[in-house]
Amino acid sequence: MGALDEAVRSFRRAAADLADLLAPVACAGCGGDGGPLCGGCAPRLAAAPRSTHEGGLTVWSGLEYSGEAARVIRALKDGSPALARIMAPALAAALSACAREREGSVALVAVPVPARARSLRTRGYRVVERVMRAAGVRPRRLLRLTRQTADQRGLDRRERAVNQALSMRAAGVAGRRVIVVDDVITTGATLREAARAVAAAGGEVVAAATIAATPRRRADRGDTRSFRA
Repeated sequence: MGALDEAVRSFRRAAADLADLLAPVACAGCGGDGGPLCGGCAPRLAAAPRSTHEGGLTVWSGLEYSGEAARVIRALKDGSPALARIMAPALAAALSACAREREGSVALVAVPVPARARSLRTRGYRVVERVMRAAGVRPRRLLRLTRQTADQRGLDRRERAVNQALSMRAAGVAGRRVIVVDDVITTGATLREAARAVAAAGGEVVAAATIAATPRRRADRGDTRSFRA
């Protein structure tokens, strides 16, 4: 069934891309003409890397999750994979910021947070990996879910922490320096669990990168260096 499932997912990805190309093009940011991103919305999605801190982990985000950015990300997650290229510069900027955590000559490995099986079946593609590839970064699937977690929308900070606790396992990370990658940071529960799993398997998470961070999170802006996958 594995090969069949992968074939079905490939078909869904291709169908979704074709639908994006054939559908009337409206701006994903405002819904007006001139999509997939109109001239008015494009400047509001200019990457502005900012950092937050979660349990000793530095998290860099390319955008604030609000307004046009939030609408584009929601559309990307709701079945418009072609929007990955619009979000790619923000993630690339966050990954570039993470490069400052590098010490010595050991290369960093970009590891996406694993997608839930239900989300993957529904969408037919992995959102985080899609944006990583559009940003020119190779995703390394070194994290796996050990159990299925609930959709975190509507959960508070404590509920998210319980939902994510001991839900991931890492493999192939021993001795490696890792950047964990996700789409949006809200409470940081997912990234903290990913870092725990990597550390338990002998790796080190030097930083995390997300496309965006929710606006209520305190953030600091900063200049960055380039990241190379």
